[in-house]
Amino acid sequence: MADAKALFKYRRDTLINQYQGWIPETIDEVHDFIARKVSGEINIPGTWVQLVVIKKDDHELIGDVGVHFLADEPLQIEIGCSLNSQFHGQGFATEALKEIISYLFNVLNKRRITASIDPGNLSSIQLFERLGFRKEAHFKESLFINGEWVDDLVYAILKKEWQKNCE
Repeated sequence: MADAKALFKYRRDTLINQYQGWIPETIDEVHDFIARKVSGEINIPGTWVQLVVIKKDDHELIGDVGVHFLADEPLQIEIGCSLNSQFHGQGFATEALKEIISYLFNVLNKRRITASIDPGNLSSIQLFERLGFRKEAHFKESLFINGEWVDDLVYAILKKEWQKNCE
């Protein structure tokens, strides 16, 4: 709860988070969100876990990575990333995602990781392509987000592809 204000600061930015399904309007919404996410348990099918991105030098919370443990496919994961706009383009998202992806593949022994990305979110597309993800699908008007039907790109990477990229 001590980080609620920092999370609220970057998550309420409607321009940066225009492709997100959740943009809090009040600090109370953030408190509720944190209360729901703080269980201490991971790798439970059907749940989302939010992992925070913290700067090493001053321990400032600057973003989060959502990890979705799919209910019907326990060896597959969906991930997404939100980052304070002050820290875009500095490698923080890349570094955080590399660590999380390595953990998911090498410690939790997952087989495949996907990312759902709005076609207009060029920064996220470039980020996931840099990480070795490939575009697998483009679904037309398949998600209802923020009051409108939007397209969805699905990017994915297999464990063997990740390991080959890391050699």
